[in-house]
Amino acid sequence: MTKRTGFSEGEVCWTDLQTNDVEAAKSFYSDVFGWRYEDLPTPDGRSYARAFLGDGLVTVIAPQNPLQEAAGASGQWNVYFATEDARELADGLAHAGGTLEFGPEAVGETGVMVFFAPPGGGTTGAWQAGKHAGTARTEEPGALAWAELLTPEPQSAVGFFQQVFGHEVTEYPQYDGGTYTTLMADGTEVAGIATVPADAESTLTPGWQVYFGVSSVADAVTAAVAAGGVVLIEPDEVEEAGTIATLQDPQGGVFSILEV
Repeated sequence: MTKRTGFSEGEVCWTDLQTNDVEAAKSFYSDVFGWRYEDLPTPDGRSYARAFLGDGLVTVIAPQNPLQEAAGASGQWNVYFATEDARELADGLAHAGGTLEFGPEAVGETGVMVFFAPPGGGTTGAWQAGKHAGTARTEEPGALAWAELLTPEPQSAVGFFQQVFGHEVTEYPQYDGGTYTTLMADGTEVAGIATVPADAESTLTPGWQVYFGVSSVADAVTAAVAAGGVVLIEPDEVEEAGTIATLQDPQGGVFSILEV
């Protein structure tokens, strides 16, 4: 178990889920991860749920924005990197080859958010901490364990993140001849970048995959299916990572699980 009170520039610090049914999503993820919730109102009269493990805030389940609702979008997990200056980051995106999608925008006193896309796509969040630094727990069952970007342009994406956040990288050769790259901050691997698998195009699309820790992948898969979820990629033992699986919640949100 790792308790967190702050994050360095370029670390993955936070996730959240945007969904078309907050109450249904709360029930599903409680069954899978044992989260408890505190509901808070949104400015438009709806509510969002802060998810906790014990007393540690680990993520948020929020309603979709009007554009997502109008488009009938599926649920989506977002991944955020810590930044010390959201405005400076946003101003430098175009020079690095990225695209600003939203912000910077202050979220009350909690912090400032930005959404952007690297070359090849994959909506990415950045978070400048105010009163809220990020997830309070990592690397334990029910908490953030890993994140990876699946992209058709991995080399361009790696260069982009190096330029924006100053990441160092480690490259791991893959059995198919490709390369899995990890981004590093302060000497620690913080996220991965890989090519979108050609044999998984029907289930995995370009974008971020968020991984949550579980004590047993098999038990978590059973709980997810019983709660109405779908198994997209069956449990598998992956070298260097351990046992993983990829699931879809009843509202279409895709996430992965990893034994910790």
